[in-house]
Amino acid sequence: MDKGDEGYGDWEELVAAALLGTERRRGGGPAGSPEALLDAAAVHAVRRRAGLRPAEAGPRPEPAPRDPRPVPPEAAGRRLAQLLAGRSGPVNGGGRRGTAPDLTELLPQWLAAAGRYGYRAPAALVPALLDAARARTDLRPQALALAGTRGLWLARMNPDWRFALRGGSGGAGELPAVTDPEAVERLWQEGLFAERVVLLGAVRAHEAAAAPRLLATTWATERAEDRLMFLDSLRVGLSAQDEPFLEAALGDRSRNVRATAAELLSALPASALAGRMAERALACVGPEGVTPPAECDAGMLRDGVVKRPPAGRGERAWWLGQLVEAAPLSCWRERFGGLGPAEIVALPVAEGDGWTEELHAAWCRAAVRQRDAPWSRALLGPASAPPAAGPGTASLAERAKLLETLPHAERAEWVAEFIRAHGLSEAFQLLGVCGVPWAETLGRAVVDALDTARDAGSYPWSFSGVMGLAERCLDPAEAGRLEALTTAAEDLPDAAPGAAAYWAEAFQRLVSTLRLRAAMLAELTPA
Repeated sequence: MDKGDEGYGDWEELVAAALLGTERRRGGGPAGSPEALLDAAAVHAVRRRAGLRPAEAGPRPEPAPRDPRPVPPEAAGRRLAQLLAGRSGPVNGGGRRGTAPDLTELLPQWLAAAGRYGYRAPAALVPALLDAARARTDLRPQALALAGTRGLWLARMNPDWRFALRGGSGGAGELPAVTDPEAVERLWQEGLFAERVVLLGAVRAHEAAAAPRLLATTWATERAEDRLMFLDSLRVGLSAQDEPFLEAALGDRSRNVRATAAELLSALPASALAGRMAERALACVGPEGVTPPAECDAGMLRDGVVKRPPAGRGERAWWLGQLVEAAPLSCWRERFGGLGPAEIVALPVAEGDGWTEELHAAWCRAAVRQRDAPWSRALLGPASAPPAAGPGTASLAERAKLLETLPHAERAEWVAEFIRAHGLSEAFQLLGVCGVPWAETLGRAVVDALDTARDAGSYPWSFSGVMGLAERCLDPAEAGRLEALTTAAEDLPDAAPGAAAYWAEAFQRLVSTLRLRAAMLAELTPA
């Protein structure tokens, strides 16, 4: 027996002594000291390692499925590596970012542009791309699409990337031809969740009506959370052909599935559910005033009306809002004698009863759900009007949703007019729904408002959110015009100390970011 092993028979006895304490070991003496225990543990550890027999080698993994998409040009691949590394400019003292672009904020734009060109990720960068998607959920759809089948292949081997197996990647994988029913059925029955989501999307794109038929084959055995995600995928290409499947889903055992089915049906103005909701809403609202429902009956519950209101909301107001929201907006023209949306919204229908705000808020939600641009215009009102005096809602979040139903050019013009009338302090949410890159009229309105804020001696950090949006959304072609704003001027008497230097630095960063975005897009352009 080795000297360091003295007094201890085997590894299990060592573990027992360590757990119980060397003083309690039978026999005591020097061999029971902590030093002797550690010496013995060292000897045993070496002996165990030296005597370890190699395990039998496991089978090699199957090669990654072939991804037929091209890789980006070499310069674009180097740019992706730089963006994934997240190397941004240093932050100056006092929390100032300096003039270098924030690369982490440009990664989503690179991924989106690469997706438009139909590229796949370079093989060496797929692990870093999966790590980025793991850390930032906002990147996952585009990152997993770029990673494609190789990303799914790697995700099966690393628990840290397991999210990708349930992420619904849009990558171009080895999907069967959607015209091959046997292959589609086999993958639908045996594939991973992410593969099944991609397959369902492909089937939907090829023949919209085939998607609910495919869903119906396994619907009864799917988990509630999977049923919800599959049902949500029917938003793309939603049509009257989906109504029978959605109507049946109103009886689902999951409340969330029932609610989603009701929402989708209410987005189909000609659906039976929309008709039932219209009948209920028309009985409550008319030229003579508003009479909210007195109860939430079984029929309303089945059609997706939630009985219990949130804290602070009255039951009848809560039920009324849900009925009006789910009723097709087309039903109100006849109810109000042939008037159009703008005329209906302007009527003092419920002012005396105090229901105006509830009614207009429900019409706003209906316009968003049904993607009804005329009603959205009526509820938004003129951009130059004070937000609190708008015909529909003073909520900027709700206004942003209404704007999303309008064409991009009209949306940009409305927000530009809003900024010219009210400045930037309330424009952040509205800017977030405008198409990228911003239209020229909107970009000029934002830059002019920032320049005006600088000249007025405003606190520059109050506009950091809008400046960040401008870095990501302004047309890169605007960089040259902005050069004149990058020169630091003297602080105005009433301005915050150092404000002029901060504004110059912020405009320098804006210009450098726009030029980097232009370079990124040029690098991605196929030769």
